[in-house]
Amino acid sequence: MDRRKFIELSALATTGAFLMTNCISLKGNNIPLYLSDVKDDYQKDPRKASIDWFRDARYGMFIHYGLYSILGRHEWVMYNEQIHVAEYAKLKDEFTAEKFDADFITDLALEAGMKYINLTTRHHDSFCLWDTQFSDFKSTNSPAKRDLVAELSEQCNKKGLAFFLYYSHGRDWQHPHAPNNDQWGGAARPKYKTQEPYYKYGDEHNLDIYLEFMSNQVNELLTNYAPIAGIWLDGFSTPASGDRSKFKIQELYDLVHSKQPQALVSYKQGMLGTEDFLAPERKYSKDEVIEKPLEICDHLQRKGWGYTKSEDGNHKNKEEVIAMLQKANSYPANLLLNTGPLPSGEMHPEDVKVLREVGAEIRNKGWDGILKS
Repeated sequence: MDRRKFIELSALATTGAFLMTNCISLKGNNIPLYLSDVKDDYQKDPRKASIDWFRDARYGMFIHYGLYSILGRHEWVMYNEQIHVAEYAKLKDEFTAEKFDADFITDLALEAGMKYINLTTRHHDSFCLWDTQFSDFKSTNSPAKRDLVAELSEQCNKKGLAFFLYYSHGRDWQHPHAPNNDQWGGAARPKYKTQEPYYKYGDEHNLDIYLEFMSNQVNELLTNYAPIAGIWLDGFSTPASGDRSKFKIQELYDLVHSKQPQALVSYKQGMLGTEDFLAPERKYSKDEVIEKPLEICDHLQRKGWGYTKSEDGNHKNKEEVIAMLQKANSYPANLLLNTGPLPSGEMHPEDVKVLREVGAEIRNKGWDGILKS
């Protein structure tokens, strides 16, 4: 059986009468396809229906892809190596994404047994993977000339996968008015030996300009790429290091919920306590009472989220991924498992192999068999 036929049958089995559901959900009641199993609850309360769906989702794909992938030295390479803004920006002219294939990625997620995908729309380096109108530092203004968020959104919605959008909120290494180290914990920006000429300092710095920039971008994502399953915010330590009220975070949460009632919001271990679910990366203290849905994140490389060339040949195997699923379930939590595509956008062959192996194991044993083995 060829890959395409296999995926078509898997999608039918996973969603239940895929084509019929697609017609009813998207055209009739305007219910996102990934929420078709909770469509009755969705009519009453879209957000609650989404939360209930998320509790049972179990397994998703995290994708860290951007300019840092070209260097192959971790997604924090700009910070770690103190690369100045103008020098780092030159990578945009090398960004081709010629092998980024949203059709293949979504097929792989389904084959792996996953229910959702989360893409880094804008990481800390501020390079945007969509055609934003609020920055020229974007994939459509590179040799790629492609809106990767749009491409992945289309395929997710077509195939019944939920689509979450990672967005770096508290940390930005490119925008002139993003938080600086002097007021926000000392790790908001790269620790350059000389002042970065692109940044604003002192009286010239205006955090409100940056907040407006972020609000405009999140609004743009919510408006142009519906339906969105949720906004996944990162950069926790920066606003948490000072007066977090200055970031107007609840206003951003309210924007998400007003624009797309089914969309969920997370901000790592919880910035305000009003998030819809918690996403504290690799672990969560079992001594703490879990009052919200929980998601544990981990990566298939042993180090780093973005592609790290030194990790080639050393990615995690099937048994290790199954152990991660079991650990997440013990909380209980979903597992958001990360893969860092190659500079070309191609999914790492080692990750493709193990994801397919884990998916086959899930189909063979069932979730109960996987989690109790």
